[in-house]
Amino acid sequence: MCARRHVTRSLSPPPTRASTCEFDRTFDGAFFPAAPRRREQQQQQQALLQPRPSSAPVPLAWTTPPSARRRSKEAALPAATAVPTTTSSSSPRMSEPRAQRGAAAAAADKESQSPVAQLLLGLRWGRLEEPLGFIKVLEWLFAIFAFGACGSFSAETGATVKCTQNPKETTAITVQFGYPFRLYKVPFEMPDCLEDSTAKRTLHLLGDFSAPAEFFVTLGVFSFLYTMAALAVYLRFHSLYKENKKLPFADFCVTVSFTFFWLVAFSAWGKGLSDVKGATRPSSLIAAMSVCQLKTAVCNAGATPSMGLANISVLFGFVNFILWAGNCWFVFKETPWHAQTTNKESSAEQGAVDKQ
Repeated sequence: MCARRHVTRSLSPPPTRASTCEFDRTFDGAFFPAAPRRREQQQQQQALLQPRPSSAPVPLAWTTPPSARRRSKEAALPAATAVPTTTSSSSPRMSEPRAQRGAAAAAADKESQSPVAQLLLGLRWGRLEEPLGFIKVLEWLFAIFAFGACGSFSAETGATVKCTQNPKETTAITVQFGYPFRLYKVPFEMPDCLEDSTAKRTLHLLGDFSAPAEFFVTLGVFSFLYTMAALAVYLRFHSLYKENKKLPFADFCVTVSFTFFWLVAFSAWGKGLSDVKGATRPSSLIAAMSVCQLKTAVCNAGATPSMGLANISVLFGFVNFILWAGNCWFVFKETPWHAQTTNKESSAEQGAVDKQ
């Protein structure tokens, strides 16, 4: 009984009073064999050597004194708290080089971009939805259509001449003409239709209609260039266009000038085109050949020139006139004149309301 009571009470503090088992605690080696105690010590050592999770506290053996437990806990607490401090202090050091590398890469990308790419990135494409920008795009497109249709035009006319005398040959005459419509420089060959003769004479078409055609094409090219410059200013430097009062005024003056020039250009080119049609008809070609007036030859009309593209160029000129005339109003709204007119009207309305 005393031995069992001694074993169970070994985990609690020793009693203050002397008990009847003091003799047994003093001389326990004499009553208990050494083998059970060795087995118990080996089990305790194996329990201490087994791995445990880091979060769970390590249980201490009953043989460890309280002062040793306190020292081991105090030594374990700084070690546990030191780990997050080192990791937290090292993370900014590791992030600083990454941030520096990212900034250096961004700076290198900006330097590698061409000036054209930087200019395109700064454009505000939403301005094209406004009337001023949308009409500028239409003017740019129809200017290309106008000078392209007129400048690339070409056609051919012709006639046939059949000689009634020997060797009685039939000659097909084909004449090609086009922009800039200097018809007097377009040659063609006419047979003599003399007996036993194969000689031919060189003739030219009649007329010079280069002035209205070249004026029409030149105006189209200048309109194309101006609309590109106006779009660049309007999309890239719209704040400057709003703040500076001289730019809207200059834009308004240029727009009015182009409107007048397009009216003159498409009217003059329409008249010049009708003259070109008259000078290049097969009947006009036959009338210009002297051999067709003789009885020794029979002349017939040949290929009739197709003037569809030239007619479309006149139509494009009229559309350009309408676009530029309509654009005058939207440009006028950006000028200081419109602001003054609006202020006067608002003040007049306010005065009428006050009188009432």
